[in-house]
Amino acid sequence: MWGGRFSEGPDAIMEEINASIDFDKKLYSQDIAGSKAHVAMLAHQDIVSGDDAKAIRDGLDKIQAEIEHGEFTFSRALEDIHMNVENRLADLLGPRAGRLHTARSRNDQVATDFRLWVRDSLDTLDGQLAQLQFAFVEKALEHAGVVMPGFTHLQSAQPVTFGHHMLAYVEMLGRDRSRLVDARKRMNESPLGCAALAGTSFPIDRHMTANALGFDRPTANSLDGVSDRDFALEALSGASICAMHLSRFAEELVIWSSAQFRFVTLSDKFSTGSSIMPQKRNPDAAELVRAKVGRIIGALNALLIVMKGLPLTYSKDMQEDKEQAFDALQNLSLCVAAMTGMVKDLEPNKKELKKAAGSGYSTATDLADWLVRTLDMPFRNAHHVTGSLVAMASERNIELHRLSLADMQSIEPSITEDVFSVLSVDKSVRSRLSYGGTAPQNVRKQAKRWLKILEKDLADQQ
Repeated sequence: MWGGRFSEGPDAIMEEINASIDFDKKLYSQDIAGSKAHVAMLAHQDIVSGDDAKAIRDGLDKIQAEIEHGEFTFSRALEDIHMNVENRLADLLGPRAGRLHTARSRNDQVATDFRLWVRDSLDTLDGQLAQLQFAFVEKALEHAGVVMPGFTHLQSAQPVTFGHHMLAYVEMLGRDRSRLVDARKRMNESPLGCAALAGTSFPIDRHMTANALGFDRPTANSLDGVSDRDFALEALSGASICAMHLSRFAEELVIWSSAQFRFVTLSDKFSTGSSIMPQKRNPDAAELVRAKVGRIIGALNALLIVMKGLPLTYSKDMQEDKEQAFDALQNLSLCVAAMTGMVKDLEPNKKELKKAAGSGYSTATDLADWLVRTLDMPFRNAHHVTGSLVAMASERNIELHRLSLADMQSIEPSITEDVFSVLSVDKSVRSRLSYGGTAPQNVRKQAKRWLKILEKDLADQQ
């Protein structure tokens, strides 16, 4: 490729550290699309002839077909996907294949290819995340009134509904999708035509190539165009937050499906057994989702570290931008698919959930609220009275609603029989009617609102 300047070939170790074809061959489709857009523009601008442009486009189509049919031989000696494609094009067309590289560099070529790949990945993820939201919403609507314990510090706090818990993840995933959509908008500028770093003296039309590749506009500064990897960093940042959300639910599934909790049952499709213990049902899919967040966050950290000390514009360090990004976004896609399957098959164990919802004095806040609402007691006083009643129940090893009226009146004489009306978990959750609260009617309303949104999103994506 640069034989005119060098008299010797690279050392074997240099070839080993320099080659990227083992992973950047994933970019073949984007690389060929960029080349076709580029040569069409060159012909339109009379920089290359129409005949040469057509021959090059036909050759690129043949190369794409060879790759897709497994008939293409990738060479590590040619370093990367760009030179592998260009070399094969030269085999097919001879010297005129070299006209394709007029007015561009591998610097703007790889920046364009990588943007296209990340953009395609975000589009795929958006559709997958919408499907996962849909699965959560359907589960929420189906189980809007199922009572379960809500936790803080993993200690029983207040009763909530299973549907409300499902909708919490719908909200998280909605923010994840929003972040990825925002990242996509910012990345949707074309570096093609920035050439090595300074632009080109050829009369190219960068708006034409940007439009052909679905970009909103060309990048405005050639130095920034070839050196920017913010688009990958933003995508990995959004992916890391999303993976963290998936990991939180995966952790809950691991806990909930244990023999100690028995809150939910995972299907056989997403569980495994033990090689020695025949009774075991292991939530391996959830555990793997929980684990993969490490490699996704690691990819973000790795790219931040690669980029942090680079002067403008392109440095070979930036070859390390792709391998981990490929891995991270593909693994996130796999995690979303696995989580969607788990959520669809998930079955809450209603009796266990309700039993647990009433443990740990979970209606204590309802008692304190009753004291404020009925006896006009300042909340801090009500908190103290309720704490004393919980301490009494705890000493006797009974639930709060098992205390007699006389027991309660020994702490606060003004308490009446009506207090027992708020101490059941069902009445507790039904009372939480504030916007965003856990009341079943709230859950149904929010779930139906989300269904409309997601049905439209999924229809638009088809």
